[in-house]
Amino acid sequence: MSGSDARTGIEVRARDGIAEVMIDFPPVNALPARGWGDLARALTAAGEDPGVRAVILAARGRGFCAGVDIKEMQATARTKPAHGHDALVAASRGCFAAFAAVYECAVPVIAAVQGFCLGGGVGLAGNADIVIAASDATFGLPEVDRGALGAATHLARLVPQHLMRAMVYTCATVTAGQLLEFGSVLRVVPPGELHDAARAVAGEIAAKNPAVIRLAKQSLNGIDPVDVRRSYRYEQGFTYELTLEGAGDQARQAFVDGAGRAGPQ
Repeated sequence: MSGSDARTGIEVRARDGIAEVMIDFPPVNALPARGWGDLARALTAAGEDPGVRAVILAARGRGFCAGVDIKEMQATARTKPAHGHDALVAASRGCFAAFAAVYECAVPVIAAVQGFCLGGGVGLAGNADIVIAASDATFGLPEVDRGALGAATHLARLVPQHLMRAMVYTCATVTAGQLLEFGSVLRVVPPGELHDAARAVAGEIAAKNPAVIRLAKQSLNGIDPVDVRRSYRYEQGFTYELTLEGAGDQARQAFVDGAGRAGPQ
C-alpha cells in the first residue's frame, strides 16, 4: 500500500507491516470537510490490508492537527446562503467517520503527535490505541470559544474527568509531559525523534502474531466502558443546536475575522 493525493493532503505508505497515514494540510493541519472523509477511508483501508499489522497516524508541519477548517465553513455560509451549513454538516460527518476509523481500525493505531493537537486532533489521538508525543506537544479543545461542542468523549480518554471538564470550560491546554504522568501518553521524545519512536513501538506490535493482534484490538474495544461513537454523536448534537440559535455562527465568524489569528485554528 502506497499512495498520496495532493488535493486531499492524506498520504499513506507501508513497509515492514507498518502503514503510515500522514496528514498534510498547511499551514496548521485544519482539515477541510473532504479531508476528514479521506482520512477515514485511508485508515480503514490500512486496517483492511492483510499485510499491515500496525498503523502510525502522523502529520507534517508544526502541529499534529488543529481540527476542522472553520474558514471553509464560514466561506460556504457567505457565498452560498442556500447551502450555508453544508460545510458544517460535512465536517461533522467527516470527523465522526475519521474518529471512528481510528477506533475501529482492525489493527492498533499509534498517534505520533507533535506541536498542537486541538479539537479534531484530540478526537484522533484520544481514539488511538497508543500515543507517542514530541516534547513540544500540547492538547486542548477550543470548541467553547468556537461556538461548538464535541470531542470531550476523546479528551476524557486522555485526562482525568475533572481536568477534562475544566479544559472544556476554559479551553486550556495540557502538555505531553502531563499526559505522560497520567499514563495516556506512552513516551515523550524530542521532536526530531518522534518518527523513529513511533516506528519502534509499531515494530514491536508488527512482530507479533497478526491474528492475535487483530483479535486483541477487537477484544479491547469490546470491553471499553464508553461507546465512543454514540457518546461523540451525542456531543455533536449540541453544536447543531448552537448553530440554530446563532451562537455557533457568531463564534466561528469572530474567529475568521481575527479573534484566533494569534494561534492555530
